Amino acid sequence: MRILVTGQEGQVARSLAALANEELSVTTLGRPDLDITEAESIARAIELVRPDIVVNPAAYTAVDKAESEAQAAFAVNRDGARNVAAAAAAAGLPVIHVSTDYVFAGNKAAPYIETDATGPTGIYGSSKLEGEQAIAAANEAHVILRTAWVYSPYGHNFLKTMLRLAADRDVLRVVADQHGTPTYAPDIAEGIVAAARKVLSAPESEDWRGIFHMVAQGETNWASFAEEIFAQSARRGGPSARVEPITTADYPTPARRPAHSRLDTTKFRATFGHALPDWENGVARCLTKLTTG
Repeated sequence: MRILVTGQEGQVARSLAALANEELSVTTLGRPDLDITEAESIARAIELVRPDIVVNPAAYTAVDKAESEAQAAFAVNRDGARNVAAAAAAAGLPVIHVSTDYVFAGNKAAPYIETDATGPTGIYGSSKLEGEQAIAAANEAHVILRTAWVYSPYGHNFLKTMLRLAADRDVLRVVADQHGTPTYAPDIAEGIVAAARKVLSAPESEDWRGIFHMVAQGETNWASFAEEIFAQSARRGGPSARVEPITTADYPTPARRPAHSRLDTTKFRATFGHALPDWENGVARCLTKLTTG
């Protein structure tokens, strides 16, 4: 199986690249070789790589900055997504697109299912929602995977930020009234590969087409996430700090986050025969990777 992945330096793209083996060819491309805001760039990449499927995790993910850079966010998350899907369709290829829990308002008491009404509260979520719609319109053979709270050994993310801050501070104030599921990027990559295999095994089937929720098992809040990170880090002799839970009101940000963005993964597990591990398991493996390399 040959996969072309957009966004070379992203957490999911790097995690997919790490899965490459003799049976799985993964080509990750980013700027300047592949710019999803330029349709011709994607077509050239497809012609060069000749993949079986295209995966698009590339995104503008600066949630707060998006509030003042809406044009840039929509250029990547909506228009870029459309470009990827259209180029794949022109080549007769299916596309897997990575989206987010931020397409929801966050006011549902139970985990969201795929058919629940969306209602993003900020520019980032709005741009990702319009990206989903653009993908579906441009390529019938699409899989949209909504995930959440992504972290990994790569790049910038909440887990690495907590460890960095704990190296210099004894106490960290962390929001405790936003609920969701931390999801380890290598687990997302495994889920994408599982979905890709299903797609390519039954290319004409409509069962795998559409929107799916794919996150780790379980749920938590940001403060408890931090506490788990520090507990596991301390056991490994790494940095740790005491967490002081605070409310969203105590930590105002330019973008409003959903208070409850838990995602129900039943449909994904039933369709693709794959389940991501518990979120605490991902934390353990991430810390081990950061410790041992």
